[in-house]
Amino acid sequence: MTFQVKNGGFSYDSRRILKNINFEVSKGEILCVLGSNGVGKTTLLKCMMGLQKWSTGETLVDGKNINLIPNKDLWKKIAYVPQAKNSAFSFSAMDMVTMGRSAHLGTFSQPTKEDEKIALEAMETCGITWLKDKLCNQMSGGELQMVLIARALTVNPQMLVLDEPESNLDFKNQLIILNIIQKLSKEKNISAIVNTHFPAHAMKIGTKALILNKNAPAIFGSTAEIINEENMKKTFSVQVHINEFDYENRHYRSVEPLYVVS
Repeated sequence: MTFQVKNGGFSYDSRRILKNINFEVSKGEILCVLGSNGVGKTTLLKCMMGLQKWSTGETLVDGKNINLIPNKDLWKKIAYVPQAKNSAFSFSAMDMVTMGRSAHLGTFSQPTKEDEKIALEAMETCGITWLKDKLCNQMSGGELQMVLIARALTVNPQMLVLDEPESNLDFKNQLIILNIIQKLSKEKNISAIVNTHFPAHAMKIGTKALILNKNAPAIFGSTAEIINEENMKKTFSVQVHINEFDYENRHYRSVEPLYVVS
């Protein structure tokens, strides 16, 4: 599947939030979206998925305007993973993941044994079968985030859209989430669009990056090319140093924030 945004723009009460957004994501690619707080990252996700209407421009899925694709067909191709919040629902992880099959069920249909099998397979892919009987309102943020990703996988999507999936998690759980996204890309050819506050995370998993700026045009391109010290300084008003090093036969890039630029 090829997912494109062409000339996307969004205004709210005459205030321009997004302008001239252009990008393309193909099968198995991971696009990471970066930008300072309030720049419109979540608005971008909503507009590109058709949950909010573009003021200008359009979203295309395999060359077809997203508004012309029936919702049931669209949500079998694209799965949305929101930010994990503390769940007030006393569903087990198994029940929560099985609910992801709703795109394949009729309005009054109940999950079948096959749906439950698919849910369990999704949990296995994410390595969380040990959570299947745990209640969602008793989970940590990292556990709940993995459950939400597993739920998204039950529709067998071609693309995942994730809104800051690693926020509010500790180092270990951040890496677990990033590794799952990368695993799905490499092993199942599932593409992903990921909002993140962490340039280092984008460099770790992203094949492409989109940088949103409040007072300058958005920048789109390969992660290696556009996540650099100059662009990070312009976007976040922070002087950074990008360090590259090898460790245990793997190459890494890290971002060190140095000081705020006035």
